[in-house]
Amino acid sequence: MNEPRPALDNLTLARKEGWRKFVNTPDRVPPEQLNRNQLEALSDNARSAYDRERRDWHANLGTLRTRQLADVHEDLWDIIDSNAQDCDKPKGAVAIDAVPGLGKTTAMLAFAKAFHRREIAERGEQTQDGNERWPVCRVGLTGNTGLRDFNRAMLSFYAHPGQTRGSAADFAQRALNSVLKCETKILIVDDLHFLRLRSTSGVEVSNHFKYIANEFPVTMIFAGVDLKDRGMFSEGDAYQGALLAQTGRRTTRLTMDPFDLTGDSGRQDWSRTLKRIEQKVVLADKYPGMIAGDLSDYLYIRSTGQIGSLMTLIRVGCQRAIRTCHERLDAGLLDTIKIDEAAEAARKELKAAFESGRITTRMDAAG
Repeated sequence: MNEPRPALDNLTLARKEGWRKFVNTPDRVPPEQLNRNQLEALSDNARSAYDRERRDWHANLGTLRTRQLADVHEDLWDIIDSNAQDCDKPKGAVAIDAVPGLGKTTAMLAFAKAFHRREIAERGEQTQDGNERWPVCRVGLTGNTGLRDFNRAMLSFYAHPGQTRGSAADFAQRALNSVLKCETKILIVDDLHFLRLRSTSGVEVSNHFKYIANEFPVTMIFAGVDLKDRGMFSEGDAYQGALLAQTGRRTTRLTMDPFDLTGDSGRQDWSRTLKRIEQKVVLADKYPGMIAGDLSDYLYIRSTGQIGSLMTLIRVGCQRAIRTCHERLDAGLLDTIKIDEAAEAARKELKAAFESGRITTRMDAAG
């Protein structure tokens, strides 16, 4: 059986020690694929251990390299590496802007992990001055984050002793010193949609982003929901609008979209994704084409082509298949699974479109 793994969550990623665990913890090893006869031949204790291992595996199927994720990563590598110019030039920022369930945070964290590993491999775990090297700093926002809170969150990531007392300016200077000493290159700001961009505190933090771009040798990567509609890239004559427009002018907006079945390339993307999922699933009665073939249309209807809803359905379905000894995924079992309300609400209309032949995931049936 596989060795126990450290617990990881969003709070963990707000501290450098937790970030190190996230970066350095090796990928999970999948459980052995047993057929039905082998499964039923296990002793009670062995079966219990095997099912526990599979439960953990299916709950953490890992990051799928979808076409959307690959596109975002290509853009991020271009921007990050081109931002390695001298320190007298402000760094352009990046905003991954998409509706919930499309994998923007997953894509951002997967990229940051790869970048961290590359920096450590090329430059070592310590700087020339003997400080710990932290290529990435991550800050998660809440609904009431102000300037002082933001800078304190940066200090908290570095475990800075001066994170409890001081003014916003004190915290900002200490954060800058930490970035310089640890040679941080990327500052992740997650859940940017929690920031009230047009409120006084929101504009204050947004203006602080401009200060960071000017003074800190880092590239900021934002992730949030509907940032464009919330005013992240706003133009305007008013003071607040002008400040937001400055941030927008220096920020490259990247988007992620659902799988699109209007062309062959979109159907191919969907098929490749389902094949990758099928390879990962460990059920005794799994067979070639169980997911990528027989369930292709069904899974698109249930998930509306959104990776978040799709993976929730697969994860929960696998748990139920194991617990009920069903040991496969099919429409009958998945019909008993409830997922997010947005996907469920769109299901009926999308199903009608498939039944009429207006939409299909299958290449051979496409018009």
